[in-house]
Amino acid sequence: MKTILYAMIAAFLYTGCGSRYISVDAKQFAETIKDPRMQIIDARTPNEFKDGHIPGAVNMDINSKDFMRQSESLDKTRPVAVYCRSGRRSKVAAEKLSSKGFDVIEMDGGIISWEGEIIR
Repeated sequence: MKTILYAMIAAFLYTGCGSRYISVDAKQFAETIKDPRMQIIDARTPNEFKDGHIPGAVNMDINSKDFMRQSESLDKTRPVAVYCRSGRRSKVAAEKLSSKGFDVIEMDGGIISWEGEIIR
């Protein structure tokens, strides 16, 4: 499964379409974040993050004026997995991060589609 997902990611990233991110469903996202190299970003507000988040996620509110400054703490040599509540904000975050050179996987459907563990 991982091999197939990585092949899909590689094919997408190198097709020359200009975008360096892909959207995957919650099940694929769960498989993807098992990779210890993955940096997991929750793009929701701090209060939403406190209400429950995916284990290992770091909160970087896409609506914060500090979002891009916060993203400087990420390692560009490692992929980024990003999610939000429903998928709208994470797509904005993925676009911003990919424009800065990050390889990004975005969870379409957001945390409301997540069936895995939640830390509260």
